Amino acid sequence: MSDFSSDYLPVMEHFYTIQGEGFHAGRPAYFIRLAGCDVGCTWCDVKESWDVYTTQLMLIDDLIKTIEETNCTFVVITGGEPTLYNLTAITAKLHEKNFEIAIETSGTNELVGSIDWYCFSPKKFKKPVDQAFERADELKIIINHPSDFAWAEDIANKTRKDCLRILQPEWTKQERFLPEIIEFVKKHPSWRISLQTHKIMNIP
Repeated sequence: MSDFSSDYLPVMEHFYTIQGEGFHAGRPAYFIRLAGCDVGCTWCDVKESWDVYTTQLMLIDDLIKTIEETNCTFVVITGGEPTLYNLTAITAKLHEKNFEIAIETSGTNELVGSIDWYCFSPKKFKKPVDQAFERADELKIIINHPSDFAWAEDIANKTRKDCLRILQPEWTKQERFLPEIIEFVKKHPSWRISLQTHKIMNIP
């Protein structure tokens, strides 16, 4: 886990938008995208979030003040890979302000902090930690290759029984894989389908 002063985090970008995918799709959300990633998906659509620069360090209190200026009640901490950092300070301060908090993570590191919704989106490139399987409220598997369906089932069998199971086509291969996902879900009704609706709506 990277070491920064507990007052700061490396923020690549932050913005108020609509959650575009997964369980909370369609919900207004303030996104905090932390810089730094230890996974490096080949198809990542935010590769600029992989590197960390000292110029990205942002005072947590200033970030929260900006969030408070919106009508937002729901905050999503994402990346990069947000579990690279100790999130105790920011999650405690957000909860003090009565914000609901979700995290989007590949589960490659232990989560340090208090969140309300754990979206677990594992990748084949790096093995998740055991905590991710235990904490996951939502399992979101990106389908990028035919072998991902069997892998998704294997991962799902290691999560809690009440964990929501979601399949989502990799954006550039949506036309290819969406028909297969539809048929798979029809045969395996414990799964649901997610699309990146924020890209369809042309919003961040």
